[in-house]
Amino acid sequence: MNARSTLRQYGTALRAVVVATLVLGVGYTLVVTAVGQLAVGHRANGSEVEVDGQVVGSSLIGQSFTDDDGAALPEWFQSRPSAAGDGHDASASSGSNWGPENPDLIAAIEERRAAVAASDGVDPASVPVDALTASASGLDPHVSPEYAREQVERVAAARELPVAEVRELVEQHVQGRDLGYLGEPTVNVLELNVALAELGR
Repeated sequence: MNARSTLRQYGTALRAVVVATLVLGVGYTLVVTAVGQLAVGHRANGSEVEVDGQVVGSSLIGQSFTDDDGAALPEWFQSRPSAAGDGHDASASSGSNWGPENPDLIAAIEERRAAVAASDGVDPASVPVDALTASASGLDPHVSPEYAREQVERVAAARELPVAEVRELVEQHVQGRDLGYLGEPTVNVLELNVALAELGR
């Protein structure tokens, strides 16, 4: 009698596990996936950015616009620095975790300040802070409008485009605050560079 009762309990528990797995593990997953595809399909699929049918990145993940040696390419707008892996590595998302008094951070900021000022032909004191520091994730796809505007003349010269045309392109890609008051205005660098490439066609 005890053995039969124990088997019945095991049978009940097993059926409960199977039902819970089907309802919560399979059913719930399918419902959430369907809602995501119907409501925000582009975002649910990674917010991919395509050029001529080929995926060139995601509007949610920053990337570098550099040559094989890691040097910034002057014909592209540059993203903010990244501490994720070797830079903008989505599998190693992180910040440097250096405090404001860390000598390595201070040295890195001064090195970046000098490099950006020389590249963009501006006073080092005017270089925006997002050109000098990495984001907490190391994958921020945005820069401030100020940093994007600072790069206009360099990009225009490298591409032999009118400065006014490149400046207007930047202004078209300034994204306002979320809901009109949350956060700061930003520029998505990948989307801006895709539009920039279209100017040359």
